[in-house]
Formats: sequence, C-alpha cells, structure tokens
Amino acid sequence: MPVNRNALIRYRTIDQCLQNRFKKWTLDDLIDACSDAIYEYQGIDTGVSRRTVQADMEMMRSNKLGYEAPIVVVDKKYYTYSDKNYSVTNSPLNQQDMKVLSEVSDLLKQFKGFSHFTDLNEMVSKLEDKIYSQKTQSAPVIDFEKNDNLKGLEWIEVIRKYIVAKKTMCVTYQSFKASEASTFCFSGYLLKEYRNRWFVLGVSHQRYKPLLNLALDRIQTITAHDEDYIENTTIDFSTYYNDVIGVTKSPGQRDVEVVFWIDAKNAPYVVTKPLHHTQKLLSEDDKGKIFSIRVIMNFELERELLGFGAKLRVLGPRILVKQIKKQVYETLESYKVPEEKEEV
Repeated sequence: MPVNRNALIRYRTIDQCLQNRFKKWTLDDLIDACSDAIYEYQGIDTGVSRRTVQADMEMMRSNKLGYEAPIVVVDKKYYTYSDKNYSVTNSPLNQQDMKVLSEVSDLLKQFKGFSHFTDLNEMVSKLEDKIYSQKTQSAPVIDFEKNDNLKGLEWIEVIRKYIVAKKTMCVTYQSFKASEASTFCFSGYLLKEYRNRWFVLGVSHQRYKPLLNLALDRIQTITAHDEDYIENTTIDFSTYYNDVIGVTKSPGQRDVEVVFWIDAKNAPYVVTKPLHHTQKLLSEDDKGKIFSIRVIMNFELERELLGFGAKLRVLGPRILVKQIKKQVYETLESYKVPEEKEEV
C-alpha cells in the first residue's frame, strides 16, 4: 500500500522525537509534534488525531515498510526506542525507494558538467554508488569520508527549517568547557560544516549582539519559541568564511599574510591541495617551496600548520611564529620521560 506524504512526515517526526532521549515523550507530546510538522510542511492546521499517531507507531513497528522500529513504552506512559542507535533512516531501501532514487539520479546527472552545478558532482556520485551497491548487493566502489559515530547530525534539518522560516529556537546546549547545560533562545543564520563536524552561527537572545558558533554535537534539545526572530542585518554570510580555515572567527577580525616554508618532498601535497584558496607560491629551490596565504589567525590554522610537523616551518607573521614555537616546545615537554630514581 503506498504511503502518502502526510504519513511520511509523521513517521519522520516520530522517529526524530524518539531519537531524542533527553526528553520523555508521551503520546500527547508526539501528537503535538506531528501536528506541528504537518502544519509546517503542508499548511494543514486541523491537527493529528490520537488514533492516527497510535496507528503510525504500529505501522513503524511492523515490517510493512521495512522499519521494524523497536518502539517501547516506559512506565506505561513514555515512548522511546529500546535501541538508542535506531532510526528509520537506517532502514534498507525498498524497491519503490530505489525507483525514486534512480529517477532523482537521472535528473541530477543532466546537470553534471555545467559550471553552475559543480557542487552536484560529488552528490550525484554518492547517489549513484548507493544505488549500485543496493541493486547489486555488493560493496560500494566509492568510499567517501565519513564518521559513523558523529553526534548532532539529526539537528541539521531541524535547524535549517528554523533558519529558512526565520523562527526562534529554544536551545539546550553544553559546551566542552561548561560544567552544566544552559537553555536560551537563539536565532540561527548559517549552518557550517568543517571536517565532518557541523556548526550553526547565530545570536543568543540572552546575550544579544555577539555572534555565537554552536557545535551541533553539543546541542541537547531544540524546541520552538514564540520570541521574535532577530534578523541579520550586518553580516554577509556568503563571504563570511572566505578568509578562514575552519570555523572560528569573530566579526571584524582582520586577516593577515601567513608565510610558510615546506620541504621539497611534501610540497606537492600543498600544491595539489592548497591550504587556502588565497595560496600563492613565493619562491622555491631544491630544498623546498615558500607559500603565502591570507587568512585570519585561529586555532584551526595552527592545527593545520602543526599537522605537517618538522616538514613545515612558519616564517610569518611574528606572532604566529611565536605561537607555533610555543606549541612545539609544549609538545616536546609532554614527551619527556621522568628520570627513574636510582636504587639505593
């Protein structure tokens, strides 16, 4: 039996709720979440009935859709997954799914080669490889970089919708430095990915003005809030990260010319994969090459440069040379083995 769009929206909403183990979900909570999702996606404000959500969970529990979701009731009141790692998005694709994916792939392939759609090439390759491995039941022939244990990915689509709709979120967040989580209203502006980790830039309504960069893997909950959304009127996010390696940046921070030498053996790695799009070759000889990039100084820049070890030497600016030296000295100190006491 074909599943209609409203049902798919409800299944996905229930799945997202039950994956969030920081909240105890009653049937009424799930009904409210499904009603909100149907209104957001379909513009239907009649709500979702109790019987509908109960039937949805029975359908998800069954193998009719291939989900066999391990939905259980705790304390005769709260719904959750018995397997904390379960999600319907991990279920195998059925024949209808494969047909739709093949049609999407065929459509996207028509745009490969056009300069306006160069970003689609990797996505189409991923899609084609997924279809191939599913159809032939064989191992993929492309192994893209991924981190299966990465946390916070479930918030990407949630946050994207809030940003597009210009709605305020209520975020519960705990940074690595904080001893406990805090909850605050947040207006999001941009989702940013760096090395398989995701971040969202925006402003907290409590602290107002300062731009915050929240790591998605530190977010515990996100809910809607009726406070007015704070519009971004000062920052052009289409160019905001043009002078950055990584994600750490403050508005108004100025870039500097970073000059570094790298030995001849490792120089080809930097030539074929520049550290930054501003990279220029300044000089070269038999021993190595000297490059420059124009970027903001931050933690990610230092980590990138230090990653080459003794093969790379920073030549300027002076403050960055000092910071790199400090990191190298501290590294050497951490490797020193305490001398054993002599036996008497």
